[in-house]
Amino acid sequence: MYRSLIRMRKTSGFTRTALIMALAIWIAIPASAAELALFGEIDGILQSLSEITGWKVKKHVKAGVLTREQFRREVEQRIKKNVKPEEVRIESLTLRMFGFVPESYNLVQNTVDLLSEQTAAYYDYDRKRLFLLDAAGREADVDEDRIALVHELAHALADQHFSLKKYTHKGAPSDDASSARQAVMEGQATWLMWAWSAKNAGGKAEVSPGILAANADFFRGTGADNKNDKDASDLAKNKVFDETPLYIRESMVFPYVEGLKFQEAVYRKMGQRAFTAVFSAPPASTQQILHSDAYFDRRNPLSPAPPAPPKTHRLLGEGTLGELDLALLLRQHAGEATARSLSSSMRGGSFLLSETKTDKKPLLTFVTEWSSADMARKFFEAYPAVLRSKWKKLETKETTASVVRGEGDYGPFELRLEGARVISLEGTR
Repeated sequence: MYRSLIRMRKTSGFTRTALIMALAIWIAIPASAAELALFGEIDGILQSLSEITGWKVKKHVKAGVLTREQFRREVEQRIKKNVKPEEVRIESLTLRMFGFVPESYNLVQNTVDLLSEQTAAYYDYDRKRLFLLDAAGREADVDEDRIALVHELAHALADQHFSLKKYTHKGAPSDDASSARQAVMEGQATWLMWAWSAKNAGGKAEVSPGILAANADFFRGTGADNKNDKDASDLAKNKVFDETPLYIRESMVFPYVEGLKFQEAVYRKMGQRAFTAVFSAPPASTQQILHSDAYFDRRNPLSPAPPAPPKTHRLLGEGTLGELDLALLLRQHAGEATARSLSSSMRGGSFLLSETKTDKKPLLTFVTEWSSADMARKFFEAYPAVLRSKWKKLETKETTASVVRGEGDYGPFELRLEGARVISLEGTR
């Protein structure tokens, strides 16, 4: 269900917490001696990645260095140039209506702050060049920079065989499938990053169970390197990320964490052919990323249509609701147990966002279709807890076995159970 700014955060690149933005114009600064030495390893790393994937290296990959302040200015300019204020308003409203962010959340400012705080390296598939951010303001760590370099070179090598730009932008920005394709790109680069590390250390070019388990902590900055062991400067480096709403934070980590697990599952089934397979036959949904058997069985999502808005409204946006979206919605507002018990049973979802033509009062309409009428009923019974959590006020006026009606923050709401489908209308009609 992502739109312009959220999608920018999810475009190809490596950072510790999975944030990056596709910026087309850079002015590189001179590399330090350590960085120049590291760039001297590029051809060797590419050759090693070629041996692992079976993909030939078609050309050398150029590299450069950016300052962090330069990066921030470019992010701000890119957003100003390419994202209209109305698009920001609609995306922000969508996130608020679902209950993913609070009313006070500034989407543009948060995007700039997150990228400026977290970005470590970037592969620009327009210019076919990668960049490291300079070590100003942080202690240089050659090993960390090298592992970032390997990740970006994995992108570069994939780009030489499959256009990452076309792959990334295929389909609508709000399509759940775009999140799945992002998980393919980042999951595979993460898999190759760890496999290269194992190979470089003298072992087999594969991802061990230990690394597979620790990968989530690596990208979230948790685990052994937890907050109790960090000094104030380390904590400051992740301040914006730690304070970001759960939905946005976990959506950005998803491609690197669940994408790695997906790539591992495909690799164990197909071997070296897996690297090409996920590009030539990409997953159709985040559900297929989360459950690789759904990918192998080609169990594609359903596309239920939500009710059209009244004629007094104008349509602002529409999109799909995937398992990732639903799981995070339930996790944030109904708890982990509810999210685990329900999310995987959803077979498809979609939404419409509209507003009244006269006074811009919003209406969110979404529908979910489930594996059975029983699972639909369970979601129907669980969803009022989501409404109570995400709204400041909730007044229930009618409750039956198949309908719940009342008033909430945005006006009237109506929740309906129709067989294996659940429909929610939230706002002015």
